[in-house]
Amino acid sequence: MRNFTRRDFMRQSSMTLAASTLAGTVMPRAVSANDKIVIGAIGVGGMGRGDLATFLHNSDVECAVVCDVDDKQTAEAARMVEGKRGKAPDLEKDFRRVIDRKDIDAVLVATPDHWHALPTIYACQTGKDVYCEKPLGASIDEGRAMVEAARENKRVVQMGTQWRSGTHYRDAVEFIQSGKIGKVRLVRAWAYLDWIGGVGTPADCNPPAGVDYDTWLGPAPLRPFNPNRFHFNFRWYWDYAGGLMTDWGVHLLNICQWAMGPEMPKRVSSTGGRYVVNDNTETPDTQIAIYEFSEYSLIFEQQMVGGLGPGGKPHGMLFCGTEGTVIIDEGGWQFIPEPKKKEHEAYKAPSGDDARPAHVRNFLDCMKTREKTVMDFSIGHFVSTVAHLGNLAYRTGSEIHWDAENEKVIDNDAADVLVSYPYRDPWKLPYSRRQT
Repeated sequence: MRNFTRRDFMRQSSMTLAASTLAGTVMPRAVSANDKIVIGAIGVGGMGRGDLATFLHNSDVECAVVCDVDDKQTAEAARMVEGKRGKAPDLEKDFRRVIDRKDIDAVLVATPDHWHALPTIYACQTGKDVYCEKPLGASIDEGRAMVEAARENKRVVQMGTQWRSGTHYRDAVEFIQSGKIGKVRLVRAWAYLDWIGGVGTPADCNPPAGVDYDTWLGPAPLRPFNPNRFHFNFRWYWDYAGGLMTDWGVHLLNICQWAMGPEMPKRVSSTGGRYVVNDNTETPDTQIAIYEFSEYSLIFEQQMVGGLGPGGKPHGMLFCGTEGTVIIDEGGWQFIPEPKKKEHEAYKAPSGDDARPAHVRNFLDCMKTREKTVMDFSIGHFVSTVAHLGNLAYRTGSEIHWDAENEKVIDNDAADVLVSYPYRDPWKLPYSRRQT
């Protein structure tokens, strides 16, 4: 049998979509409350294997196939699945073969950011539910397309920002929303990560044996292979991701917007640069983004090489109200009353490591009930968009005024172009508002 090419798939996809228009979307078997859920894992590097292991903690989950463009990653994931279930999954290199299977109820998408959209959209179109890692897309336009694909095909979807399922985060959000800290006028989030440093300047070279580099690039621009652009460090290149802003920033902004409500900023500005890191990556090692909302301001700060925020915490969030301040981090949350206000006592809530397994369990339960997940794509797209807007301001060195209804930057063509990005042929983005 000859190799299945990208062009073959695009031709087949066109026929499938035409048939779906006439006959309705072909759905997999219905998942009842007592059924096993069969998943396929697309992208099984470090994050993908971690997510997959969490899925397999649930006795009602089976993994039929693991897929990655790197044979080493696929083999390692397969060994993990076999160790947990006593049976090795099938191995695939082309995610489209996973999407095409009829024995799978859902897919886990834990690829690099620039590969979040297409596997997710194709899976929705073939009637599969999707758990996709954050950010929702590598651009605002991709995120919108993913929302529309899930909505049109009536899929259960979850973006992998697990803090949304963390008990202490929920408790802190409810405390803020109760009004006990008064009117909040300033929110601050920070990520000062001392485990990220320079990665050097290795020369371009051939891809490692067993890697399909052309498929790894996918819709991204054609570039020579460089070790720094591959696997974990893809995060620091604009072709594939958005640096710490869309990596850690999405986690932090998610909690901020959860507490403050789903309002898009009126104005966004950003400053920063590459002040410490000396390598061939592109995204800033230091960045501050300022968001103006109708009744409060939000400041996001990131540093790639160390530093500590309030209370000596490397990352966290602060909500400053007229009656006191709430500080949240991975270890818990604390309320500090204003010195002249004695009616509220400081409160520290310890954290348990419950967020990730609870987030996955919520997705699995919603697959059976067909209810919306706690981080449905509509919420995931909103939070991801806020992060992307910070990068649009940084990359253009300009102030961003956002038309949320039309998802367009007002009177700023240079920034508006970055709401989307051109796909490399033959890849096309279904449901895109920007690509033709």
